[in-house]
Amino acid sequence: MTFSIVARDPATGDLAVAVQSKFLAVGAVVPWARAGVGAVATQSFANVAYGPDGLGLLEGGASAVEALAALVTADPLRGQRQAGIVDGHGGAATHTGRSCLAWAGGRTGDGFAAQGNILAGAPVVDALADTYLAGGRPFPELLVACLAAADAAGGDRRGRESASLLVVRDGAGYGGGNDRWIDLRVDDHPDPIAELGRILDLERLYMDRPDPADLLPIDGALAAEIRDRLSRAGWGPGRASIYAPMWPDEAEPDPDRPAIGTPRPFPDGWDARWQDALVGWMAVENLEERTAASGWVDPRVLAYLRRVVDVSGGG
Repeated sequence: MTFSIVARDPATGDLAVAVQSKFLAVGAVVPWARAGVGAVATQSFANVAYGPDGLGLLEGGASAVEALAALVTADPLRGQRQAGIVDGHGGAATHTGRSCLAWAGGRTGDGFAAQGNILAGAPVVDALADTYLAGGRPFPELLVACLAAADAAGGDRRGRESASLLVVRDGAGYGGGNDRWIDLRVDDHPDPIAELGRILDLERLYMDRPDPADLLPIDGALAAEIRDRLSRAGWGPGRASIYAPMWPDEAEPDPDRPAIGTPRPFPDGWDARWQDALVGWMAVENLEERTAASGWVDPRVLAYLRRVVDVSGGG
């Protein structure tokens, strides 16, 4: 009822699981990963213990092949299980029990394990693997492309319902507090892979920090445009922030949020009041991670401002 790919990015060491299924909220069951350790997909009457137990074996020094063998050997229902594992070194293993429902099978290569059951046929797994091997996209987008290719090759014979993408990197979670760099789930949708791709685009917009080399200097012409658009959106200087402390008399002063780049002189028509207005609007739009140093703007923030003001005609 499911097809998945477990993979390690050879360039960064990121570990990931991407999965689609005719099953509600597949992301709550199939994908497991830990930065620097490995990733596990457990499916086909899934034994969710394969996730934490497999990661524990990998962390203890087992290879993907050794960890999967240990899990399968200890499982009395191994014949009904399907799983894929990639370890922190890129070793890969896949298991398809002899009682899994047709078509079922898997394929491994350097840094990936692809598998599925109740599929249209072997080309579904080949599409996962071949798309991954072809590369040509950033790692998260590549894994979504793998799912799309598998679906186009026939996918799950029962249809579509949910999809998930989990990518882990040490310290890359929100605020640096965990390793869940990307953890996206489409729990119930008629086209879950396309929807997963859409929300991955949003994840990139909201959570990625720009490269300083990509920032645009705010010159006179750009200052005039941003002022106009912020004004039409109701975000001119002096607008009160919606973010006020619950207990203002007890609140500690907020440190400035980190900004990308090095401040530059303001051009004519731009000053600290307008800079604060831009930053305040960005905060409401959940674009704080893209805050640039004063005198600069992230091109994706500018494109977003242009789009939302053009669509709404104002605030």
